Amino acid sequence: MDDVMFWAIAGLAAVLVGMGKGGVPVVAMLSVPLMSQVMSPVMAAGLLLPIYVVSDIFGLWAYRHAFDRRVLAILVPGTTLGVGLGWATAHLVPEAIVTGIIGAVGAVFAANLLLRRGAEPEAQPARVAPGLFWGTATGFTSFVSHAGAPPYQVYTMPLRLSKEVFAGTSTILFAYVNAIKLVPYWALGQMSLGNLRLTLLLMIPASLAVFAGVRLVRVLPEKLFFQLVTWALLLLSVKLIWSAAAALIG
Repeated sequence: MDDVMFWAIAGLAAVLVGMGKGGVPVVAMLSVPLMSQVMSPVMAAGLLLPIYVVSDIFGLWAYRHAFDRRVLAILVPGTTLGVGLGWATAHLVPEAIVTGIIGAVGAVFAANLLLRRGAEPEAQPARVAPGLFWGTATGFTSFVSHAGAPPYQVYTMPLRLSKEVFAGTSTILFAYVNAIKLVPYWALGQMSLGNLRLTLLLMIPASLAVFAGVRLVRVLPEKLFFQLVTWALLLLSVKLIWSAAAALIG
């Protein structure tokens, strides 16, 4: 693939990361599959992780006043455990199986939301036990393939947070998750100094895209925002199931 196509794909992946950190639902998760068109998925995940971390800094600033402390207090221990499990089992658990399971869970949950009729359900309280379970799943799948959004959304969407608090809480949580992934990714050889120049260049469009994402979240009507979250979750989950099936069959 020629240099023009490579830089076009890499630039688009960086912009998606930035917009995701600005609160636009799910789009950041498309970056690894996109970069996998021009390099191995493992290399793509390692290359993009520092870009995630730098974009997180801008996202943290943008949403510093909009987040749910209780949700974070419940999910942070779970995601920490999940990242640890991902590191401990990195060479044991097939990525395709994890991807397929998470895709199935996300698809069922999103389809249930879209097919539900009648009055909107009441907001659920942030319970500790489910939060620890889904937080662990979030950390584990984020470690394996930067695909932590489906389990995170399964837990947080029934809480019916406002769109800004929903976006801010996810931005803060995944900033933490990405930061603690740096050491194990480096230890497993998924990050390389040889990619430093490329990483630094891609940080520029990613950082700018954070603020575009924040702006988009603020202008979207709340109902439309969560409809987009649900549809994005469904489409992404179907894509994860497809990728898992292709890997297992192939």
